Amino acid sequence: MTKKAIEIPGPDHPITVERNPSRVVVTLGGKVIADTADALTLREASYPPVHYIPRKDVDMAALTRSQHSTHCPYKGDASYYSIPAGGERSVNAIWTYEDPHEAVAAIKDHVAFYPDRVDSIDERAS
Repeated sequence: MTKKAIEIPGPDHPITVERNPSRVVVTLGGKVIADTADALTLREASYPPVHYIPRKDVDMAALTRSQHSTHCPYKGDASYYSIPAGGERSVNAIWTYEDPHEAVAAIKDHVAFYPDRVDSIDERAS
């Protein structure tokens, strides 16, 4: 087994995690999949910001865990979920870092959604 790289965010690859002051709502097929006032927004280097939603505010019964996984040297190993109601489009639509690296420990017990695999990820005034 090869050892996976662990990288620390820094000036060349900054990562910040901040509380999002907005309510974040994720929908698919006219159904609310997630609705929270406790989202975290992760900003990483030049990538678009990603909203991480606490699992407690996600309809986990609407999701199915998949076998897919990936590794990020900055965040750790990601596990994935699909949304069966979304069909092929929503396969591996959600990822989560169940044991994230220390630099992003705040995203533990949160999930994130690919915007193109759900109908909307809306930020609304709280």
